[in-house]
Parts: sequence; structure tokens; C-alpha cells
Amino acid sequence: MAEFATSIDIEAPPEIVFDHLVTVDGMLAWMGQRAELDPRPGGVFAVDIDGNPIRGEFVEVDRPRSVVVTWGLEANDVLPAGSTEVAFRLTPTATGTRVDLTHSNLPESQVPPHAEGWLHFLGILAETAAAAA
Repeated sequence: MAEFATSIDIEAPPEIVFDHLVTVDGMLAWMGQRAELDPRPGGVFAVDIDGNPIRGEFVEVDRPRSVVVTWGLEANDVLPAGSTEVAFRLTPTATGTRVDLTHSNLPESQVPPHAEGWLHFLGILAETAAAAA
């Protein structure tokens, strides 16, 4: 299994970025067309992204420092629901927040499409969180 990691600086405080990771309105502002979120350990994490039903659960919710969820595709043999883990670590900076993302336990074949997807969606997160600040 493999891992993808990246970071982005966002011109918004950690509390605003955090809300974009744990609220339906926040999540839909940067990723997905439908979401069901219960941000507590063991709570539901479900986001539909361009017709892909991402399903998992919240593992860690530490406002405003980190969010960890399991991640996978419903009814998929390559990347089953909840089979990987995505960690968002939020660190305050002079101009806002540094987000360190790590997507672990990925099958090798899934690293390139997830890397492309995360870079795309984190750019949108940066824009929407900055606009909300």
C-alpha cells in the first residue's frame, strides 16, 4: 500500500478551515455534491464527488487542529468503503492555516488519481475558506 501527502497554505484561520472539513455546507463549498457528516469518532463520513460515493467514518475530530476520516468507494473492490485513511492536520500560520494532508493505505494504482484529485480540491478549499474568512 502507498501514501500520498501534500500541504497547502490557506489565508483563513484554522477554525474556518476546520468547519470546511466537518460541516455539510463547508464540505460542499469545496468538494462534492452531497454530504452526510457526523463529525465524531465513529460518525458517518459520506460525500458524493462527481458521481463517486465516498464512504467512511470519522476517526479523529480535534477542533481546530485535525480531522481524520476513513475513505473509500461504495461497492468498489479496488478501493472499498473505509479502506484508506485521510488525515488533515491544521497548523496556524502568520497568514492563516497550513493544511498537511496525508492519504494512506492507498493501492499503488490509486495514488495518481487521488494525488490529482487532492491537489485540485485543496485549491478549491483554499479559495472557499479564504472567501469565508
